[in-house]
Amino acid sequence: MLHRARMAEQEVLLQPFGSIMELILAADTGKIHQAVVPLENSLEGPVALTLDMLAHEVDLKMAAEIIISVRHHLLARKGIDLRNIEKVISHPQALGQCRAFLQEHLPQAELITASSTAEAAKVVAGSNDKWAAIGNAAAAAVYQLEILASDIQDNRANATRFCVLGKEDCSHPTGDDKTSIVFSPRRNRPGILYEQLREFAIRGIDLTRIESRPAKSVLGEYLFFIDAAGHKTAPDTAAAIEAVAASSSFFKILGSYARWKEE
Repeated sequence: MLHRARMAEQEVLLQPFGSIMELILAADTGKIHQAVVPLENSLEGPVALTLDMLAHEVDLKMAAEIIISVRHHLLARKGIDLRNIEKVISHPQALGQCRAFLQEHLPQAELITASSTAEAAKVVAGSNDKWAAIGNAAAAAVYQLEILASDIQDNRANATRFCVLGKEDCSHPTGDDKTSIVFSPRRNRPGILYEQLREFAIRGIDLTRIESRPAKSVLGEYLFFIDAAGHKTAPDTAAAIEAVAASSSFFKILGSYARWKEE
C-alpha cells in the first residue's frame, strides 16, 4: 500500500516492504529513491542485517540519520486475556527490548520472531489463536487490535537510530555532520586498530560509534564500523579517513550526513 506524505515542502510517496533486506535491495536496484532502515537501538545495539548489507551487498550511501523514541505495546484481538496468551510475535529487536515485561507477565508464552512489528500485528489480527504482538499504537489501529499493555519496553529512554539510504549522501556540509566508514586492517597485529583510531584522536575528531562485525572471510577477522564527527570533505576528517584507508585491506565510506537534531 502506497502512502503520500509531505516532507520539507515536497510530496513523498511512501512504500512499505516486507523486510529490511527487501527494502535495502529496492533502493540499491533503483526501484525506490531512498530507504529508511534501522541501524541501531539504545537497548539491543546494532541491527546486524543493515550493517552487513551496507558492507558486503549493496552500493548505497547514508544520506541522513533519524532518531526515534520507541514505545512498544502488547497487542491482541479483542477479548483475549493477558493471562491466556500462548505466543508473542514480533521483530527480534522488539522482543529483546521488552524482555523484562515478557519474563514477568508472560513467562509461559512462546516467543516467535517476525520480519517487522507491523507484520507481527498483521499475523495476530488474522489468527483465531490466543496470540499477541509487540508493536506500536498505529499498528493496533490499522489491524483493529486491542492494546493489552502500554509502554512495555525495558527502558523509557529506548530509542532507535535509522539511516536514510540512497545512491548519494549529503554532499554539502552543514557544519554539524557525521561521516560513517567501514574498514578492516590490512593485517592483524598488536596495536593495529589503535593506530588506525589514533588518526582521528590526533586530529581532535570525536568518534560517536564503533562497532565490529565478522568479515565473513576468515574466522577471527572483523570489519569495523565507525561514525566520526565531521563531513568527509573537511580537511582533518578527510586526512584521517585517507590514513585509515591506506592501512586497510577493505575500506568503504558509507556516507556523510547531518547530525540528527530533535525538532
